[in-house]
Amino acid sequence: MAPPIVSATIQTAIISAISNILAQAITAHQTGTPLIIDPIPVFQYALFSLLSTPPNFLWQDFLESTFPAYGPSASAAPAPAAGSKDAKGAAPAAAEARPRLNKRNTVVKTLLDQTVGMAANTVLFSLFMHGIRQGMAHHYAAREAAGDGDARFGGLGLGFLLGSDAVRYRDVAWASVWAKAKGEFWDLAKAGWRFWPLVSLVNYVFVTSVEARSLVGALAGLGWGIYLCLVTGQ
Repeated sequence: MAPPIVSATIQTAIISAISNILAQAITAHQTGTPLIIDPIPVFQYALFSLLSTPPNFLWQDFLESTFPAYGPSASAAPAPAAGSKDAKGAAPAAAEARPRLNKRNTVVKTLLDQTVGMAANTVLFSLFMHGIRQGMAHHYAAREAAGDGDARFGGLGLGFLLGSDAVRYRDVAWASVWAKAKGEFWDLAKAGWRFWPLVSLVNYVFVTSVEARSLVGALAGLGWGIYLCLVTGQ
């Protein structure tokens, strides 16, 4: 069985690819044009998820280990010694002493996730997307030169994914990429703050394991990914 971090990464990459395909379908419906899937942005979003999910998984694991969501009940008492006269009532009392939600830790985790985590993810997303789009722009130029303006899976095959020329790093103007990332940071942050704090709270309060939280976050990211694809034109 694959480690949880591997399963979470694969799940998130698949969901990211689906979100981009759905965004392309929505755009085609809105513009009244036939749906022809462009594999390049699908690849870009899936690749970003493959790279960003492991550090995010470790970040959530760090938050949970540092600020546990649940702790022993405040009313819990030490277990009586075996054979004592209080031993008979120990089992029912232990059953009632269920873990309690640590509200302080939950608030701290949410604040850290929506400030430090949000800032890092937003900047890295913008840098990656603007950088890889410039690095893969030659695929569109080659397709137009060949007279194939449509973006079809069959037209490109897997060559552009597997070839050494898939991404031309020399074509990336990093000063331009950084300027674009700075320019859109607050707009993306404000949009995220309308959505992700609620997801974080639900995760921290109702979901106990980091693996399950990663899945919930990935499913919530399906809608967020569609939004990002639409607002960034990809």
